[in-house]
Amino acid sequence: MNKQHYHHYYQPSQGHGLAHDPFNSIIAPRPIGWISSMDSKGQVNLAPYSFFNAFNYTPPILGFSSIGYKDTVRNIQETGEFCWNLVSAELAEAMNKTCQAVEPEVDEFDLADLKKRASNEISVPHVAASPVVMECKKTQIIQLQDSQQNDLETWMVLGEVVGVHIAPTLIKQGVFQTHLADPVLRAGGPGDYFTISAENRFFMPRP
Repeated sequence: MNKQHYHHYYQPSQGHGLAHDPFNSIIAPRPIGWISSMDSKGQVNLAPYSFFNAFNYTPPILGFSSIGYKDTVRNIQETGEFCWNLVSAELAEAMNKTCQAVEPEVDEFDLADLKKRASNEISVPHVAASPVVMECKKTQIIQLQDSQQNDLETWMVLGEVVGVHIAPTLIKQGVFQTHLADPVLRAGGPGDYFTISAENRFFMPRP
């Protein structure tokens, strides 16, 4: 078969031929999975994950993928609990500090000079300064596989949201105002991020 390509075409297994892998730039921007967790001994961990999103409405389920079986995954496997903390633009630098590779006994809250706040439904604390927090209980931890069913060194963690904290200033006439939360969104490249604004919003009713 004669294959014609009108775009830049590549097979991921053969390399992309560009200066930087475009996958993360195409599937973007993505909300940041800033996850706080705690092991069975009470050691707290806080780390950002760029593969994160929501996957179900009722009950609400969100999830993230960890490339490598990291402390966060191990903690959630042990305790079955975690929090998602929204990263506002004001918290971007602090979030960036928590992505450092440190020993398990290092508390990233202290590393980034962040205050903890106790959660209502679970034992894991959350970022006190975050404008939105979702307390979660683990539903599944899945080791991903490729198309040949080979196990990958990537684990997807899914959790049911059992408690939600929203800063009152983000709610207007009973509607959460996404742009007022000033969320930081991950893009491609070695360090590209985006924010959103009210000017970029448009309304499209469903047919």
